[in-house]
Parts: sequence; C-alpha cells; structure tokens
Amino acid sequence: MGKYTVRVGDSPAGALNCAQRWLVGEHGEADLGRLLPPLPGRKTEWEIDVPLRLGRLLLVKLRKHKLLLDSDWFNKWIAVQGPGTQDEVLFPRYRWVQGDGIICLPEGAGGALGEGVRLEAAAVAGAWTVSDDPQNLCKRQRKQEVEDRNRVYRWGSWKDGLILGIAGNTQEDLPREEDKNLDFTFSLAKGLKDLPIKGTLDLAVCVKRLEDFKKVFPSGKTPLAVRVCDCWKDDALFGYQFLKGANPMLLRRSKSLPARLLLPPGMEDLHTQLEKELQAGSPFEANFSLLDGVKPNVIFKQQYVAAPLVMLELQPDGRLLPIYLFPLQPPQHRHPPPLLFLPSDPPIARLLAKTWVHSSDFQLHQLQSHLLRGHLVAEVISVATMRSLPSLHPIYKFLISHFHYTMEMNTLSRSSLVSEFGIFDLVVSTGSGGHVDILQRAIACLTYRSFCPPDDLADRGLLDVKSSLYGQDALRLWGVISRYVNGMVGLFYESDEAVKRDSELQACGREVTEVGLQGAQDRGFPLCLESRAQLCHFVTMCIFTCTGQHASTHLSHLDCYLWIPDGSCTMWKPPPTSKDVTEKDIVASLPNLQQAHMQKTFINFLGRHRPAMVSLGQHTEEYFLGLGPQAVLKQFWEELTTMDKEIEVWNARLDLPYEYLQPSKVENNVTF
Repeated sequence: MGKYTVRVGDSPAGALNCAQRWLVGEHGEADLGRLLPPLPGRKTEWEIDVPLRLGRLLLVKLRKHKLLLDSDWFNKWIAVQGPGTQDEVLFPRYRWVQGDGIICLPEGAGGALGEGVRLEAAAVAGAWTVSDDPQNLCKRQRKQEVEDRNRVYRWGSWKDGLILGIAGNTQEDLPREEDKNLDFTFSLAKGLKDLPIKGTLDLAVCVKRLEDFKKVFPSGKTPLAVRVCDCWKDDALFGYQFLKGANPMLLRRSKSLPARLLLPPGMEDLHTQLEKELQAGSPFEANFSLLDGVKPNVIFKQQYVAAPLVMLELQPDGRLLPIYLFPLQPPQHRHPPPLLFLPSDPPIARLLAKTWVHSSDFQLHQLQSHLLRGHLVAEVISVATMRSLPSLHPIYKFLISHFHYTMEMNTLSRSSLVSEFGIFDLVVSTGSGGHVDILQRAIACLTYRSFCPPDDLADRGLLDVKSSLYGQDALRLWGVISRYVNGMVGLFYESDEAVKRDSELQACGREVTEVGLQGAQDRGFPLCLESRAQLCHFVTMCIFTCTGQHASTHLSHLDCYLWIPDGSCTMWKPPPTSKDVTEKDIVASLPNLQQAHMQKTFINFLGRHRPAMVSLGQHTEEYFLGLGPQAVLKQFWEELTTMDKEIEVWNARLDLPYEYLQPSKVENNVTF
C-alpha cells in the first residue's frame, strides 16, 4: 500500500506496444495496468499508487499488448522502489520481449522456483525466502515459457551422424532472442571479396623456394608467428607445438608401442630402445589415425591427406623432441611397410615428413578440436539450456552469458565455411566431403572425461608434465571455474535430493546428453544429475567448454598458420615413398601462392580480434544481485585477476609465452 516507482531499462530502440505490468509480493498482487511504450534507448519511470499491501516484492510480471503494429523490444531490467525507505529492487531480464504471453521477472538474487530448489537459502543472498514456490506464482508462466522456446529453438541436423545444433540454414532463421552481430558476416565478406583478383595474380607467380612463401606472410604478424617462420625446421619448435601450440588435445603418453608402428627387419635395436623408454615413461605419441582413408579434395587437381604417427620423447629440461618415427600412412595389407623417418635420415627428408605432420594437424585442429569440441558442443549446451530451463532458473541465469553469438557464428560457419562450395571445399585438402567424414568419426572421441581437464590430462598421461603449459593453465582455470560454480550452486541447492527433484534441471541434462549429443551417455555424459557434486562438475564442464577449451584452440590461429610450410591446409603431392628428397620436392607438395593466399585470408578471419570481445567473467549483465551471489562473483573475479597476473609474470620469463588460457584473453563465450 503506497506509492511505487517503476523504472525500466530498455534498448536499443523502443516499441510500438503498451506493456502491462504486475507487482507480486508476499501478501498479494497488484495490476499496474497498461503503461506507455518505452522511449528508444531511454530509461522510463512511472510513479504509481498501489492500494494493496504487497509486502516484500517477489517478482514482476510483464505482458506486451499490440497497438497498431506489433514490435518487439529488448528489456534489460525493471527496477521497483517501494513506499517509504524501502530499497530499490532490481528484476533483471536481458532478453527480447516477444509475443503476448506473461513474462515473470524474479528478484535479482536469482530465485529459482523449480521443484526442490533451495529458495530459503537465498535469504543469505538477499533472494527468495520460500522454497518450491508454494503459491505457484509462476508455475504456469515458466511452463509456457519453456513450451514457447521449444517452438523456436528447434534441433536441426546439418549432416547425418553428427551431433545436433539449432535448426536453420541462415542467420535470419535464428530465434529473435539470439544475439546477432553483423561484424561476423561483414568481416568474412571483406576477407573474401579480393580473393578472385589476388588469387588470379598469384597464379602467375611460381613458388620455387620455401622462401617464396614470405610473399604471402603478412606484415602485421604476431611475434610467435615470426618465431614459427624463423625456426619451423627446428626439432624443439616441432615438439613445442604439440605441448602448447594450436592443438594440444592430440598428445598422449605412450603405454605401449602403437600397433601401426611396424619396424622393418634390421631395426631390432631400435625396438629394444623404445621398449626401455616405455618402461621409463618418457615416450609420447601423436596419432592421426582419424584421417586414415579420408577421401581428399580436388582443387584444380587432386589433393592429398595423410594419417601420420609421431613418436616424441620428453627431455629432462621439459622439451619434447621427436624420435622421428613418422609412418605417414598406416600399414596396408600386401603392401610394403610404410616409410619411417629416423634421426639418422637426411634433414631435408625429415623436414618433408614434419611438413606432412603439420598439415595433418591442421585438419584435426580445425575440425575435431576447434569446430566440433569447441563450437558445436557449445551449441548443444546452449540450445538444450534454452529448450529446458526458464529464465527464472538459477542455472539458466548462470549459463546464459556464455551463449552470446554462438548459434549465429555456428550457423554462419555451416553456411559459409564448411558448406558445399564453402571455404573448406575451396582451400582445404579434406574439403568436399572429407571434412564431414572426419567430424562423424570424431564423435566417438567426444567422451565426458575428455571435456574435463583433470580427467583428460590424467587419461593422456600429462598431469605431471610441467612443460605442458596448456595442461597447467587448463587445470588452474578449471579449478577457478569449479570453485565459482560450487559457490553459486550451494546458494540454491541445499542437498543432493534437491538436485534430483529439480525436474527442469533433469530435463536439461537429458536434452544435452540424449538429444543434442545423440546418446552420449555411452561416452560418460550424465543422463541425470543426482547430487550437488555431479551438478557442479557438469556446469563447470559447460562453462569451461564455452570459454577456456574454445580459447585454447582458437587464439593460436594467427601464431601457427600464417607461415604456410609449417601448417599447410592442403598438400599437392602424395606422401613420399623415398627419402631421396630435395627442397623442390617440399615446395611441390605445398600449395601454390593462390591457395596460400586463400589460407591466409581464412586464418585471418578465424583469428581476428573481435572489437566487442568480453573476457571470461566480465559480462555486464547482472543476473544475480543478492549479497551471496555477489560475494561468490567477487571471489571469482579476484581469482581470475590473480591467475591473469601470475601468467603474465611467468610469461615474461619464457622464451615463448603461452597466453591462450590467460583469463583476460579467454572470451566469455564461443564466437570465432
């Protein structure tokens, strides 16, 4: 009872609709009537006399009413100041207002009204003081919201045998609620518009020496790209790139000699030496068998793909050096054993073998590690969340900031990069269908443990490898995110039983595992969440996948792939059958300058710095405003800042700094 001041924060433009609002308190509900449309980009404020005694405000309801024309607007928040000296209460939303359904905005502490959710514990956070919404204030609205979302956030299948994504072929097909950034489209179009002219000019320039590739080496290269160009022939840099380069997900400690490593007669001593090193735990391997049998592309002429096996040895000083056992293809029945490249071979022959390894690594990095494990899995998590959790749910509020632009970027990728006649078909040796084959094969490698660094690094034998800066930083970032998740989850779930009873949460887990990931329970993903610990582990995995995991395979593009001989997107000659090799043979195996220029354009697009990039945890949307959530967020920010500074200090002492998991450089969501 008394005068209430209502403010709204809407942007970037107003609407042509009236909005009806209700204030819901612990003692009653007041209809504020239909209020005028918000002004474009302005905060709008009303003072309204309410004849009822509402008590402490619990939520605001909002409903759009069409006038002459129907239009949507973006609602950031609604703030309400009660009578007397009551504090202003903020009801955040940060979503589009669409349709004519009733929208519920809970108080900013993030109370979740689902079954079994701990609301009384949120009193510490200035949130809800009741559990399970006993008055059923929003039961119908939250159910309606999920049903409405299921109609617009539909699962779609890009290719058979792959995990699912958002339905739609173009950015215009995406739900209106999804953030859209024309910068993605414009930057890709800008990069591609000059290709016909420049590519034609490059056709007239012959590559005669490896040095000729400097003609397409950009002037604005990164310091690490310069080092790659200068030192790409060195063994130390070759091993470095497996430990902390573009694709740190392939290396693993050898537990036994790989079955495909067939040593020819007369190499018994080498076999004995390898067995001794296995017992000492020093050999590591990078096995590209996923590429075996992939049909190569035809770009003007036949391209080639290899599936090498690399054996490396960890030195006492932390360097990883190749043992140079490079069978570039698996053994085939009734064929002679594949050619091995050994330390005693001519350096130029070993260089050709390393060139093949880097080209193979390019394929798996772009398709398996970056596209599939980064972009497409993040899309599964985002679509499942939108289909299962209403905007009042705490886990929705917890995850939503990590989904900005993901669906848009992935839709653009499917329509321009990996589509028919897209960039992969024009430039990459696995284009024109081979790339889809690789993605389908890689689904079997999408295990739950592989998305959780403590488990993944243990399984690959890298936990104790201090020179694996990816591994060390991934473990630390995972720990920071995990403590943040545990703190937040503890505010809303008082027991394991509360987790089990949250039907919306359980639906989200099933949607991720069984639907989006296509039956991934067989690969360890949870079908149901039965404890707070399991929920925390799952949410930590979701956030790390959308942030750190993607950053570790994305930020390296401009460092590792602009010097073409060290990371060629295609090979123009078949793998060598002889070690009688010259520089001319290496040059002939690499793409011409036209293809090299197209690769540079492609990599510049993928690796460009996004002007509006938001670092991990630095999103401006305030979904949780209570004292408890704010304390958890403050601790999260402090830990990220500490980690960032310590990495900066550590990198200053390194010859080659590792920055891909430095929190200030890790984006809060998956874009490029």
